[in-house]
Amino acid sequence: MFYRPLFRFVPDGTKIRFMRGRFAGLITSAVLSTASLILFFHPGLNMGLDFKGGVVLEVHTQAPANFPGLRAALASAGLADANLQSFGTDGQGVLISLESRATAAQTQTAITEAETALNAAAPGAKILSTQAVGASVSHQLFAQGLEALGLSFTMILIYIWFRFEWQFAVGAVATLVLDTTKAVGFMVLTRIPFDLVTIAAILTVIGYSTNDKVVVYDRVRENLRKYKSMPLRDLIDLSINETLNRTLGTSGTVFLAALPLALFGGSALSGFAWIMLFGIVVGTSSSIFIAAPILLFLGEHRLRRSATLPKAHGN
Repeated sequence: MFYRPLFRFVPDGTKIRFMRGRFAGLITSAVLSTASLILFFHPGLNMGLDFKGGVVLEVHTQAPANFPGLRAALASAGLADANLQSFGTDGQGVLISLESRATAAQTQTAITEAETALNAAAPGAKILSTQAVGASVSHQLFAQGLEALGLSFTMILIYIWFRFEWQFAVGAVATLVLDTTKAVGFMVLTRIPFDLVTIAAILTVIGYSTNDKVVVYDRVRENLRKYKSMPLRDLIDLSINETLNRTLGTSGTVFLAALPLALFGGSALSGFAWIMLFGIVVGTSSSIFIAAPILLFLGEHRLRRSATLPKAHGN
């Protein structure tokens, strides 16, 4: 015996005409993505240690850290480029990022100066760990990160192209590119460091968003076979309405799972989690207002004709 769920995001049998807003959705997406590209070039991403090279000192102070005092002490020691972040929940954890120096000796000198400044500004502070990444390694990591993003788009294109018709693949990949550019704009505005962790977050968002679009595309393909004479615009609206509860339920679950990491995960996880939260919202909305309209424009005649081919062969 099957029971109805106690909670549903929308009532069964909704008939929302999503495709009426297809032009507004595409225009809004294009404007946001264009603005994100402009932000990418100016002021640009806040490159993390992985991609720009440098040193990160993980420090624990005896009392809640006095960030203005620490910054002033580091600046007096000639380390005005130091970037300070809080980590942990007791206010006593501090991450100090220093830009890379030309030589290993200069880097070691900068670390020593930072230690001296810390001892003066926060007596009893302990350096828990020191992490250094050279410039050549950071450039290699950056190139590999971009290759991972490019490879993921290529594999998604191939997968959806073989699973569906080419119109589905083009719609999905175009939408994922738009989603990714918006995530870049979000990172520029929030100054979340762009490093290997954020690339992992973007790849996770791409995978999640692809799954969301495949759910809608599967229902569109089923309905193409089921409703031979229904206009494609109405069929896409029907398919979105039929999958709306599943889409919102999955998105809501992942959103609630990532929210505590964003709020309480500290500097190590908060950037990853905030990008996830942003990507969930953007990916869910783009499945409805971007991927579906692109599919409508590309397949208005081709998909409807291809959907009737099996019947013709059967005759």
